[in-house]
Amino acid sequence: YADPSEVLNPEEAARQLSAVLPGLDPVVVAERLSRPGRFVWIKRNLTPEQQYAVHRLGLPGLDFLRAERRVYPHGPLAAHVLGHTDVDGRGVAGVERTFDSRLVARQPLRLSLDVRAQYTLDRELALAMDEFSAIAAAGVVLDVTTGEVLAMTSLPAFDPNHPGGVTEDHRFNHATLGLYEMGSTFKLFTAAMALDTGAVGLTDGYDASQPLRVAQHTIRDYRPQNRWLSLPEILVHSSNIGAAQMAMDVGGAVQRDYLARFGLLSPARVEVPEVGAPLTPARWRDINTMTIAYGHGIAVSPLQTAAAVASLVNGGVHRAPTLLRQNGPAPAGKVVLASETSRDMRALMRLVVRHGTGGAADAAGYRVGGKTGTAQKIGANGRYHRGARVSSFVGAFPMDDPRYVVLALLDEPKGIPRTQNFATGGWVAAPVVGRVVSAIGPMLGVQPAWRDVVPPRLVAAPPRPKPEPALLVSVRQAIDSARAQQRAFE
Repeated sequence: YADPSEVLNPEEAARQLSAVLPGLDPVVVAERLSRPGRFVWIKRNLTPEQQYAVHRLGLPGLDFLRAERRVYPHGPLAAHVLGHTDVDGRGVAGVERTFDSRLVARQPLRLSLDVRAQYTLDRELALAMDEFSAIAAAGVVLDVTTGEVLAMTSLPAFDPNHPGGVTEDHRFNHATLGLYEMGSTFKLFTAAMALDTGAVGLTDGYDASQPLRVAQHTIRDYRPQNRWLSLPEILVHSSNIGAAQMAMDVGGAVQRDYLARFGLLSPARVEVPEVGAPLTPARWRDINTMTIAYGHGIAVSPLQTAAAVASLVNGGVHRAPTLLRQNGPAPAGKVVLASETSRDMRALMRLVVRHGTGGAADAAGYRVGGKTGTAQKIGANGRYHRGARVSSFVGAFPMDDPRYVVLALLDEPKGIPRTQNFATGGWVAAPVVGRVVSAIGPMLGVQPAWRDVVPPRLVAAPPRPKPEPALLVSVRQAIDSARAQQRAFE
């Protein structure tokens, strides 16, 4: 810095400083050195060599101020979690901003992140994002017992050591601020609430032989089985038709209640300021109940989804996700499901990986269970864009005694010849989870085992027809009544 009142020749001093400090504009420096007052900055963050070079100039009025500067040794790793500081050391994003006063007071802060798991998740998502030409990606590794976030990734990333010039696309936290229609991963929540309320049993089924036509909407299956499907088969084959009918048996009010219990109708309570508020219908009509059953018409963050799935597999307790290391016993949380329902959901999720759309997520010895999700994105015109999708997989392991949830999401992936030009969750996101589990399982002390968790009775449970949903019954009754009146008139 300089004391302008002591600088003898501002123009000559500016010329000499610009010669030894690249990037300085001599005109700008001369103007600063000509100002009234006793203090102006010349350049910050000098190297020892640069400081020595300025010393050698022997110019009066110059001096140096020693200060601290935040350094992020791992560069872009976990950048969206950590955030960064401004030139004055004030936190402006991430946990740096949330805990700025605590860090300024030099109080210790220990995060829950595991750098090994974080690196693995970053690497696998980056490879998949590149392979499938996706525009963004997000991922989470979550401890199902404590709610601790061991890894949270948002891509593209940035280097917090050099935050200047970073675009908004790179700053955007897709894991907490990004809101996505999660597609068929929501069928897990639909099945859980149906089982928990007793509206549906494991051996109950629905007619999925024909698309559902409701008002101006038609609900179809991506890979139709054209037959009755039991509840396990609805998840294994990812049937929209079956899930929609199941949700109608549960009812819209109960559906909203359970989604709220799972933390999906309010912003995630996590220690970063960049958190998005879920997008939900203004009016929760029957058609909304049906489409939300399979993850359309509601948008949530990947972190919310991971925390909600944790409550499905950990015995039925929802805990807010946290980025802080938890000392002592796990937080109490809130009971949202019966333990028996959670046990059944673990078996059903394992079934999806063993026999359904999530097969690529399986990791030898770790008994992964989960659900794929593929949802079309809404374009600027408010309509779904056939060529743009969000593909995801959310899973847990090991399913006999779950310890971690792993979620991977790719935004607008493109199919490639290796995947037969498919870019659905089972093709692009499930393999990411499988590779992450294989890598972090040993790191986190999870011992591989070969005993499975799926009861034989669930592998080929015979479907037992359920009564038609009330909406379809009322529609059919109205048609029959109109026909009867027509016959009477004739």
